[in-house]
Amino acid sequence: MDRLKQLETFAAVVQRGSLSAAAQAEGVAPAVIGRRLDALEERLGVKLMVRTTRRLSLTHEGSAFLEDCTRILADIASAEASVSAGGVKASGHVRITAPGGFGRRHVAPLVPGFLAQHPEVSISLNLSDRVIDLVNEGYDCAVRVGDLPDSSLISVRLADNRRLCVAAPAYLARAGVPQHPLELMRGGHECLTLSSEASQSRGWAFTIDGTVQHLRPPGRLDCTDGQVLHAWCLAGLGLAWRSTWEVEADLAAGRLASVLDAHAAPPNGIYAVLPHVRHLPLRVRLWIDFLKHSYATPGYWTAG
Repeated sequence: MDRLKQLETFAAVVQRGSLSAAAQAEGVAPAVIGRRLDALEERLGVKLMVRTTRRLSLTHEGSAFLEDCTRILADIASAEASVSAGGVKASGHVRITAPGGFGRRHVAPLVPGFLAQHPEVSISLNLSDRVIDLVNEGYDCAVRVGDLPDSSLISVRLADNRRLCVAAPAYLARAGVPQHPLELMRGGHECLTLSSEASQSRGWAFTIDGTVQHLRPPGRLDCTDGQVLHAWCLAGLGLAWRSTWEVEADLAAGRLASVLDAHAAPPNGIYAVLPHVRHLPLRVRLWIDFLKHSYATPGYWTAG
């Protein structure tokens, strides 16, 4: 008997709650459904479900097998869709979250292009610097920047991200160019820092004597909003420690210059974070691929 048909039958019976309902949906006799389930259990050597005239319940083995069975069927459906006549065709709704600053500049502008390619997909985008609980709040995907904490979530690296110490040329002409990160700790420069109320940052990371060290330089100006720090930096008010995704275009245009490059810390990443990979809808996979391709496009980060 066809193994795939057995898996489909098992999933259909669980989903519909009875053999007769699954049989009616397929247009076959309930006895046919029963024989398929018997054959599946005999082949596996375990009891998957307990059937009575009134109710159907899964065994412990049946519950575990259902999860794998559903994933396999979803993977097959996605694979068939990706090569079917007319190409990839995704549909349904995707709930996405991203940090406010990054999301405004590098997620939201990409959404229209994705929807144009997949007209049967809809998107809800949440921009928040709060770390969203993907599982409990029902999100399909988060875009996150920086080092990720250990967790059971699945991450896909979309692009590299570095943090640089930058300043406007006018500021450097006035205050001089620092030669070592520890100069910043001595108060010789105006440093535009993220407020201690914004707990996202451990400090400015530099490579000093072969190891990465986090410094919290003093300064007369701090703010909880990274975009404000960026604007102050462009205005020549001091040095700032910013991500390449935010300042790459300014560096290319000469509006900002990077300093202390010899002490730059290794790059971290920009990630798509998922609550799981099992049962991942095609529309979510295509969204992740779209982001990765967009970020890898030559000139993307220096545009604007």
